[in-house]
Amino acid sequence: MKNIFLLITLASIAITSFAEDRFFKFKLASRNAELPIFEMSNPNAVATLILLPGGDSGTGGLEKGKPQSKNFLSRSRDIFYNNGFNILVTYRATDLNTLDYSYRISNAHIEELKETILYAKKTFNKPVWLIGTSRGSVSGTAATINLGSTYVNGLVLTSSITNSKPGAISSQNIEKITIPVLVVHNAKDSCKICSPEQAAQIINLLSSSQRKQYIEIDGGYSPTGDPCQALHWHGFVNYETETVKIISDWIKQSIKL
Repeated sequence: MKNIFLLITLASIAITSFAEDRFFKFKLASRNAELPIFEMSNPNAVATLILLPGGDSGTGGLEKGKPQSKNFLSRSRDIFYNNGFNILVTYRATDLNTLDYSYRISNAHIEELKETILYAKKTFNKPVWLIGTSRGSVSGTAATINLGSTYVNGLVLTSSITNSKPGAISSQNIEKITIPVLVVHNAKDSCKICSPEQAAQIINLLSSSQRKQYIEIDGGYSPTGDPCQALHWHGFVNYETETVKIISDWIKQSIKL
């Protein structure tokens, strides 16, 4: 009898776990397109994190309904979830073949993110934080500037685009941002458009934010591939758990203030 009860309990847990996440295509009201989203609902969440991957923000294909992208934020979604958050990973809209720098600061893209934020607030009724990595930092910054604190409660920039590209963080009007901002960068990041030295200076330009910090990561091992890609220092390779914990703790401290 005990064994039967145990099996029923384990089955219930498995069903609950399965029901907590899903991949779906969110119909955009602003145009005839859909936004692919991977959603993870955490009953103990203190906030909802909208994760904005870099590159062209493709899903990397689906396996058993789960995106296979190696992007830092996409592959670390479970770690963020386990740190106590609802998760929405947003990918490239279905009417786009690429997600370049110029588009990431466009009104169309900001409207996509506005609709996603409204969905998050309605669905979870928790503070919404944007976390962008690499090109995603451009998206997160542009959305925060244009939408303001009514929509975005906090912003985290990882492996920020610091120069040479449209929407580089310091080229945007970040002095308008009033919400908490955390800038995280790997000390060994050798991507030429994502300088750790320049990322550290972002904090000095956030003149209207009362809570801001730059944290430099010095950890990980065995980087591979292009220095600007996800499995190099740029993507916090083999230091994901530690990096996410640092980010998560900072967000939680900000919420308590």
